[in-house]
Amino acid sequence: MKRLIYIVPFFILLGSCKKFLETQPQQQVDQSEAITNASSAGTAVNGMFNVLASNDYYGSNFPALSYLSAGDIQWTGSQSAPSEINKHLTSATNTNVGSAWTAIYKTISSANYIIATVPGINDPLFTTATRNQYLGEAYFVRALAYFDLARGWGGAQLILTPTITASDNKDIRRSTQAETYAQVLKDLDAAEPLVPTALNRNRVTQKTVWALKARFYLYLQQWAQAEQYATQVITTADYSLLKPYSAFFANSAVSTSESVFELAYTVSNTNNHSNWWLPPALGGRREWAPSDVLVGLLNNPLVGGGRSALIAQTAPPGNLWYGKLYYRTPLGTDPAYIIRTAELYLIRSEARAQQGNLTGALADLNAVRDRAGVTASTAATLPDILLALENERRVEFPFEADRWFNLVRTDRAQTLLSLPDKHLYLFPIPYSETLVDPNLAGANRNPGY
Repeated sequence: MKRLIYIVPFFILLGSCKKFLETQPQQQVDQSEAITNASSAGTAVNGMFNVLASNDYYGSNFPALSYLSAGDIQWTGSQSAPSEINKHLTSATNTNVGSAWTAIYKTISSANYIIATVPGINDPLFTTATRNQYLGEAYFVRALAYFDLARGWGGAQLILTPTITASDNKDIRRSTQAETYAQVLKDLDAAEPLVPTALNRNRVTQKTVWALKARFYLYLQQWAQAEQYATQVITTADYSLLKPYSAFFANSAVSTSESVFELAYTVSNTNNHSNWWLPPALGGRREWAPSDVLVGLLNNPLVGGGRSALIAQTAPPGNLWYGKLYYRTPLGTDPAYIIRTAELYLIRSEARAQQGNLTGALADLNAVRDRAGVTASTAATLPDILLALENERRVEFPFEADRWFNLVRTDRAQTLLSLPDKHLYLFPIPYSETLVDPNLAGANRNPGY
């Protein structure tokens, strides 16, 4: 429950934090010494990234809410929670939804403590550049977390200060979705001048902020700003569309020029993607599996092209299709892809189309298609280009947290997925939260749950 969750920053379980900074790993940070100097500040930032990368957040569970909702991924296991999501019968007691909610608020809590504490640290070893980097990264991570709450659950309670005692941050009303998005932009604006400008695909830089701003403005249908920030990333030499399509993930590739922001994992700090995607013969459970329709699209040379590399088939007699974006040995050391260069091209394409620049929109769409080895689109009208973009996202990001949220933002989910009601566009507020917090109960719950 949230009042317990918020105290986590003072006891941050770090696992292997060397994947983010070369600091000595610590198992926990006591409240009295949590952030007192440059070293402990770095440890706390590592902890924040580890919660962001945890299995309940981007390590598998949060993307799964999108996979299982969007119609192209089947659930083959026996657990009831993912089956509910897959069938659009999600309840407020769904444990997958509740775990994702909890992990997002844990991430926010970690960011809040860094934002509140780092400015006051008096340590001669704590340079201004490093101090600003930590603050900027905390603002960015909090922005990403609230962005995910806004697109997944609608309005959220905006917790912006640490919770040290049980009485802190009580009785906070639930903000509207618009207010939540406004907080996202405020945090991104705060992060932008603080984070480094140098390239880093696993940490937050100025270009990472620009990329999330491009996605943010797309969701808010502010087309000129979406185009502007997408262009600022695309025109940077650090990012490109790799050929062939599989180059960004095949042969154990990591941190390629395709990635704007990806989370790294190690043998001592793994994620769960491959466990759910790979068949038992390869060490997984294959409880997420591509649908027959998706398999057909990816294997169609006129649609999927080189993106057929995303799937493979088990040996006879099973002949089962499975996703192989996440496959590395040791299992669980695959990166989690948060923002890729291809998304920036498709964001700019849509933004240009909505502003009447159909030629520019088609050029960006075809850049993505060309990289995949697919012939150029001949879409000529705005509706045609928007439909082509929808279809392109479907095969470009089938195993990333993309399709469901895009179908919701374009109000296409009900039509394409035959949803009985649009209340399903939002996930339910977890029942356990509504029991302890009147600001999330009664009329404050998402309708229909």
